[in-house]
Amino acid sequence: MSDDSQEFATEPVPAGHRVGWIRVALISAMVGFSLPTFVAGVEVFQVTPNDRATAAVLMGCAMLAFIGAVTGSIGARTHLSSYMLARIAFGVKGAAVVNLAFAVSLLGWFGVNIDLFSAALLRLMNDVLGVSAAPWLVELFAGTVMTITTIYGFQAINRLSMLLVPVMMVVTALLINTALGMEPLGEILSGNDAGELSFGDAMSSVVGGVIVGAVILPDITRFIARWQGAIFTALLSYLIVNSIVMTSGGIAADVLMNDDFLDVMIVMGLGWGAFAIIIAGSWVLNTLNLYSTTLSVEATIPRLENRLSIVVLGVIGTGAAFLNILDYFLTFLFYLAIVFVPVAGVIAVDYLFARRSAFHEELESAQRDFSPLALAAWAGGAAVALLGSAGMLRLSGIAALDAMLISALAYAVLSRFDRQNAASSEEAGNG
Repeated sequence: MSDDSQEFATEPVPAGHRVGWIRVALISAMVGFSLPTFVAGVEVFQVTPNDRATAAVLMGCAMLAFIGAVTGSIGARTHLSSYMLARIAFGVKGAAVVNLAFAVSLLGWFGVNIDLFSAALLRLMNDVLGVSAAPWLVELFAGTVMTITTIYGFQAINRLSMLLVPVMMVVTALLINTALGMEPLGEILSGNDAGELSFGDAMSSVVGGVIVGAVILPDITRFIARWQGAIFTALLSYLIVNSIVMTSGGIAADVLMNDDFLDVMIVMGLGWGAFAIIIAGSWVLNTLNLYSTTLSVEATIPRLENRLSIVVLGVIGTGAAFLNILDYFLTFLFYLAIVFVPVAGVIAVDYLFARRSAFHEELESAQRDFSPLALAAWAGGAAVALLGSAGMLRLSGIAALDAMLISALAYAVLSRFDRQNAASSEEAGNG
């Protein structure tokens, strides 16, 4: 199971396949250069005064960096994927439910991003090049290319990121330089304070759209040779790249008083840059979505053959985009993503405080069948997330973060009581 065609979905990454942190950081950073990150910045700046928006972006990205540093370093220490970490924390049967939520959500977003890619690319082709194409043809092409890239696994994603990151850095630098050199058309928020986002809501917008990536960061940081590299990866991708990308998109849109990012790029004469953002960013982002989906499925059903499962899942995700059923699926995906974020809180507490040794033992001996405490903590966090997203409960103001913190706290308390009860029972037995 150690040849290049294997992605070690159900075992630690062997020493011979581990790499320096910068190679993994480039993959994570490349996701930050994708269209959704630019658009998130535009949305925050459009409804928040610039000084508050900048602070919200920096604070939100710092929070993401912290979460990514915790989850990513656990992946780098154990060299296990998110889904194998879940199997140790929740038990084999308990993790099957968790990993199913991961798989459905990530595969759904794979289809959603193909839809977004197709719509944006078709519009650019028409506005910039004056040509048109059938939407189904673009979606089929995108799904095929992304699936083929995923088949070649981590190495292919890494090489693609190394090639594309410099391009995206140039595009972002040109966007910032062009925006700062233009005369602002006006203050968008003057006389429109009623539509402003609060600082907490602005931070929630920054964190909410990216937090799933921070939760499943172990899927790529498990390849890092030294665990400290996972911290550097989180800092580079979230605190630096995401902050710069969101701020650049927001400032450019603010200068032109236009909340359509593609319009902004075209008006600034950066239509080719918009092509780069859509094609390059979507390519890496969606390849990672499918890659993580495959890891989740293989961790749940280890008997599946890697490349066959990638092809099947790629066809399903592309077919969903092709049939346009995802318009009715977005709300479900949104809530599903919120619900599985608390898993990270349980895994972090289980590794850092409760049962670290279990994550470094032989996998067969470390995995239990079922963990009611972990599932109870997850359910509590999920309930907080759903109530928070519905506006019925506000702690930090960021529903996903609240859910992660509550699940972590609940699991810490429950596991402590469990250890105390076990120690008391042992003492009574010895007595």
